[in-house]
Formats: sequence, structure tokens, C-alpha cells
Amino acid sequence: MSATFLGLPPFPEAARSAVGDSRTRHNLHKATHTIRGKRDAVVGELGDDWRRLRAEGERIKTHTLRHLDHHLERLEESVHRAGGTVHWAADAAEANEIVTRLVRRTGETEVVKVKSMATQEIELNNALEAAGITAYETDLAELIVQLGEDLPSHILVPAIHLARSQIREIFLDRMSEWGVPAPPGLTDDPRALAEAARVHLRELFLRAKVAVSGANFAVADSGTLVVLESEGNGRMCLTLPETLISVVGIEKVVPTWSDLEVFLQLLPRSSTGERMNPYTSTWTGVTPGDGPRDFHLVLLDNGRTDVLADTVGRQALRCIRCSACLNICPVYERTGGHAYGSVYPGPIGAILTPQLRGMSSEVDRALPYASSLCGACYDVCPVAIDIPEVLVHLRERVAEGPGHLGEKAVMAGAEAVFGSAGALDAVQRAAGLVSGDLPRHLPGQAGKWTDTRDLPDVPRETFRQWWKQRGKGQR
Repeated sequence: MSATFLGLPPFPEAARSAVGDSRTRHNLHKATHTIRGKRDAVVGELGDDWRRLRAEGERIKTHTLRHLDHHLERLEESVHRAGGTVHWAADAAEANEIVTRLVRRTGETEVVKVKSMATQEIELNNALEAAGITAYETDLAELIVQLGEDLPSHILVPAIHLARSQIREIFLDRMSEWGVPAPPGLTDDPRALAEAARVHLRELFLRAKVAVSGANFAVADSGTLVVLESEGNGRMCLTLPETLISVVGIEKVVPTWSDLEVFLQLLPRSSTGERMNPYTSTWTGVTPGDGPRDFHLVLLDNGRTDVLADTVGRQALRCIRCSACLNICPVYERTGGHAYGSVYPGPIGAILTPQLRGMSSEVDRALPYASSLCGACYDVCPVAIDIPEVLVHLRERVAEGPGHLGEKAVMAGAEAVFGSAGALDAVQRAAGLVSGDLPRHLPGQAGKWTDTRDLPDVPRETFRQWWKQRGKGQR
């Protein structure tokens, strides 16, 4: 998976630094609460229908994942039948090699891109740059992040951590290096910033011959791919270029158009708080005289089959990338997305990233602990992913892995003590005798627990002692 984020510190260290940035915390609080308010309004108006839609979305995704091989083969057949070409990529390196080769075949040295988590995951832009190909992000927030040489901080709104004044400075300083410059008198008014981006991008849309996209969904029975967006940049990328290359995770497949109907109601409400997103683009292979003349679908595994093998963790693959869990999470709101060390931040990132990448690094082993287990993420998930359940499951895997020798020794000792009434009584008596001399904070790794809490007082008299002396036989 992504290597860019692996240079960042583990979550506890990154979060400690992030919570000290009051400006970013203010931006995150304002943005997430605004999106939450809009979502609550449009979900609330559906009443019990929302509960039924959510249950149906969970059912469709669960069924599809259980029969994923069958539906992927149907998708491949449908795309071929419609005039497209399907490529299978086992990992990021293979996916990047396929896309690079396809772009080189056209003779072009630049591509325009639709916002795509999959291409961020495999770091496609870096791979293309190494091959002498420039990738231009056309989503407004992705454009801001790219121009600012920043990293995305949110699934839906990658530049959520930036204020309008910061975006204005990025446009004035960097836009000219990538194309049409920002107007010299640019203000931080949202309409002025959007207009500057529109003028900048229009030239790219009109000259680009190759586009790269992801997809929100891929319909197996027709070979249709679907992108939902709010700005129209995706529509420009999907219709104007001569060649379209779509990199799509294998979990994005849905069996039929009827299934798609459910998600077209769930996703806009959960992501942007809208009843319907402004642009829903669908394309099926190639059509003479209409849209791209050459279409390639790159189906990406990159750890997904490993996730699928975990009967508890596989529910993370139901995710439709709405980001509702980020907007409700008290941890994300205070730390922002960069602290998670992944293109997938927030609660969903805390369970998806360690499974996709494996837990060989300290960064990934820390992610399952980046949660208070409050359960709010499960409550808002439109496909009912039980994120707290998966977090606890992954914590068990971390604890069972290498390291944690001190913790394992303590737990083994606790098991021996609590498994014997005599041993428990002896330990309680001994602790009571020295209760006043016990340290208030523990040393070493155990100190992480007592850094923010005191050890409780140990009573000098145990309940067993009290019962024996005073309570026995009394009613």
C-alpha cells in the first residue's frame, strides 16, 4: 500500500502533536459539524426507510463479498462485451505498471484525474511522475492538496484541515507552476476561489487526451462504472479525453442495477448530506462517437483478498467511502487525518489500513487503538460496519503478535491469580498491607496507562475479610 505516509510517526505520537494545533482543530470542528448537521437532516426525514435502506445495503454488500469471485468474473465479461479491456492488478506495483504502460501507449505525457482513493492508495501520481507523466488532480480539494504539496486529511474533503486564507495563498503561490495562474487580486471568498480553480482546470480539460478515474461502484451484470461527485470535474474527465483508465478496488462491484439504486440513496445522504449528488456519471465500455474511444478497467486487489479471509475484519470491505464515520468521530475531530498515517483516516482507516498493509510496522499496529470505542461510527455507517467490533478484533491480533512481552506476562499472572481463590485472597491481603506505599504512576510501558489516570486506592480490608468478620450470617 502507500509508502508516503509510512514516514509519519505512529498515531499516539502524531496525535499528541496534532491536538496542539488549535487552528487545524478549529477547521476540523467547524467542517465536520457542518457536514454532520446536513446529514442528520436528510437522514432524519426518511424515518424508518433509512433503517431499511441501511439493512439492505449491508445485505447486498455482504452477499457480494461472499460471492466476489463470481461477480468479478461477470463484471469482466460485461466490460469486454461492451468494448472495454479489463486488467487484474495483484498489488500497487502491478497496478502502477499497467496504468503507466497504457498512458505511454497513447504517446501522451499528461493525464487528468478524477478524485480516487484507489489511485491515492497505490500512489499512482508518484509512479507516473517517475515515468515522465504529469497527473493533474481536478477535484477542487485534491487540487489544493496537490498544489500545496500536502497530504489528504479526509476521505471526502481532502483539504478539510485548511482555512480559506491558506487556500488563497496556495493558489497565488503555486497555481502558475501547474498552468493558468490565479488572478492577482484573488480573495478568500469561496466563489472567487472556485472560479480561479475553474479557469485553471478548464485548459487542462480541453487539451487532455487521457483521463484516470476510480469508481464508486461497478455493476457486474452490465459492466457499468459509476462515479458520484459534486463539482462536474469528473464529468469533464470521463467524457472529453480519448482514453479513460479506471482503477477500481475489487470490493466496489455490485451485482445489478437494482442493487445500485440502494447505494445511490445511501451514499449522498451519508457523505455530503444531500438527497442526491449533483453529478452521477455512468459509462459502459465504449460507444462510437460518444465519450472516450478506449476504455481500460484495472481491478485492484492490493491486500483485499487477505481482508476477505478474515471473517470479522472483512466487513471493512463493505465501506462505500462516505466518510460519515470521520465526521462523527471525536478522535478524528481532534487529530485530523494526517495522524493516521494513511490515505484512509478516521475510524474506517483504523480498521482498513492495518488489514490492507498488514501489521508489521509500528504505525499500523497503533491504528486499532486510535479510538475510544464509543460506537458512534457504527451508528452512522450506511452499511452497518461494526467498526468497534473490528477494532477490538485487531487489537487482539496486535497483542498476540511479537512484542508486548511485559503485557503478556502481566496478563498471564492475572490469569493465575484470578483462577485461584486462595491466590486472589493472598494478593488482596498483601496489597492492603502496603496500600499507602503503592506508586501513583507506573514505570515503563505501563506508564502510558497512568500518564492520564491515577491508580485507584487499594482498601486495607478486603471484602472477604469484611464478610468473615462482620457480614457472615447476617440478613
